[in-house]
Amino acid sequence: MDQEIFHLFLAVMSGIAFLVFVALYFVKAGYGMFRTPSWGLSLDNKIAWMLMEAPVFVVMFVLWMRSGVGFALPQFLFFALFQLHYLQRSFIFPFLMTGKSRMPVAIMAMGIVFNVLNGMMQGGGLFWFNDSVPVGIGAGYLLQPNALLGIILFLVGMGINLHSDHVIRHLRKPGDTRHYLPQKGMYKYVTSANYFGELVEWTGFAVLTASPAAWVFVWWTAANLIPRANAIYHKYRETFGVEAVGNRKRIIPFIY
Repeated sequence: MDQEIFHLFLAVMSGIAFLVFVALYFVKAGYGMFRTPSWGLSLDNKIAWMLMEAPVFVVMFVLWMRSGVGFALPQFLFFALFQLHYLQRSFIFPFLMTGKSRMPVAIMAMGIVFNVLNGMMQGGGLFWFNDSVPVGIGAGYLLQPNALLGIILFLVGMGINLHSDHVIRHLRKPGDTRHYLPQKGMYKYVTSANYFGELVEWTGFAVLTASPAAWVFVWWTAANLIPRANAIYHKYRETFGVEAVGNRKRIIPFIY
């Protein structure tokens, strides 16, 4: 794949993300609190989540091995941060889940396709097609303001995401299947704090890497999570009441 084809790939992925963004305001993705029998065959949530997320970890690892980048900085740090997120998301997070939720196979399959494509997109953007940060430019790049800001945003976003997931996991006692309104941490400000953390995290990654592919991933993250956060916000208002939700926003504190 040459650079021109890669940029066309990014453009197509951006266009598809727009369609997804619009569609998800009309169709609630059928996992979690929105799963219904109409979505068909389903798998145990833990297994489905691992199968869905692991491909991007594997694809990125293979592309890193084939790229010859090795441990050259700053690309190896970019790679390590990306893999750190998906190590947790693929092989740790699923087994921390509580309850007996299930995920539709259709949702899992769509997730697998996206994650394979995103692995190709991010690997290409980090190791082959990033004119802003050439391979092997050196550790000095990491002292530039955008790199420092990106690292801070990435780590803060990851921290918010992990803490928010922790809050959700501990809302229920063993055997309880009811839904509760989370109150701690960033949930004081938004009803989807875990999504806010992920959006901050990948924005930081894009700022750090200066990769167009990483910015396309930010757009995909927003296209997927913002409509989902909107659906959760209205579900909470319907279930717990407008007063209980209060002044919380959906996903971005004080804004939306």
